[in-house]
Amino acid sequence: MSSTLAQVQDIFRDVLDNPSIVLKRESNVSTVPGWDSMTHVNLIYNIEQEFSVHFGIQELEGLKNVGDLSDLLDRKLAEKG
Repeated sequence: MSSTLAQVQDIFRDVLDNPSIVLKRESNVSTVPGWDSMTHVNLIYNIEQEFSVHFGIQELEGLKNVGDLSDLLDRKLAEKG
């Protein structure tokens, strides 16, 4: 597991109040208990705050799973330098 994915997993655990969540790159809204539209907003907000990045709507619309989110986050962090 990449360090970015591990940090994202910690955020998921906190937001969803479930310390037993184990994320994989393939994890998605159908496979993570409690991940619904409302918690999605909270997850994205917390990830943006934790990493000091901002995601555009179009970027988020293209995400299919946690692996896509992690890759997008890695690109954002690389852009920041």
